[in-house]
Amino acid sequence: MSNNNGGWANPSPAGLVALGVACFTFFALLSGRVTAGAMPLLGCWLIGGFITQVIVGAIELKEGQILGGNVFLYFSAFFMLVGGMEFFVKYFAAAQQWSIPLDTRIDGWAWIVLSFCLVMWTPAYFKATSVLTMIVILIDIAVVQVAFLDLGVLSPSFKPFAAYALLFAGILAMYLSAALILNTTYGKSILPLTKPWIKEKTPVPVGNAKKM
Repeated sequence: MSNNNGGWANPSPAGLVALGVACFTFFALLSGRVTAGAMPLLGCWLIGGFITQVIVGAIELKEGQILGGNVFLYFSAFFMLVGGMEFFVKYFAAAQQWSIPLDTRIDGWAWIVLSFCLVMWTPAYFKATSVLTMIVILIDIAVVQVAFLDLGVLSPSFKPFAAYALLFAGILAMYLSAALILNTTYGKSILPLTKPWIKEKTPVPVGNAKKM
């Protein structure tokens, strides 16, 4: 079954599934549902998410989607690939008791850039379905806290706040991915999507435009 007119189909549902996996697994780690012994396995899942999201980002950029394409592209690189590899490094550093301990505050400095850019890009999502807007805002809340946790500015007691923001973001990501697949396949609203916070204005025909 084809749901497009000869171009690329929308890859966002796959990217949202990968995002949901990352959100749920980070929730489990930050909330203490799993121990540090899960870190290598989490690294594997995140690297799988990297493969998905880098493909999604490339397709969206090809289709002219500057916002979604760029977000998926840097999510795939830094949240997924770098995050996944770091879990392997951190796990083996602890297990082998390296003589020079890792200074994870460097992660905080990197997360400041990632969180700042995501927060500054968030208003661009106000024209999308508000489900997606809420996903981005919840991730904003989480990544800002992760940045300051890694820098040592926030105490570990803040981890549950970041964890639950990611959990709710993951739930919404699952819903949105299902809605995009089902609604496109059946050509009607199976799972409703909420309206954007800012609606696109209908272009005024040139002939009817008021003269200045």
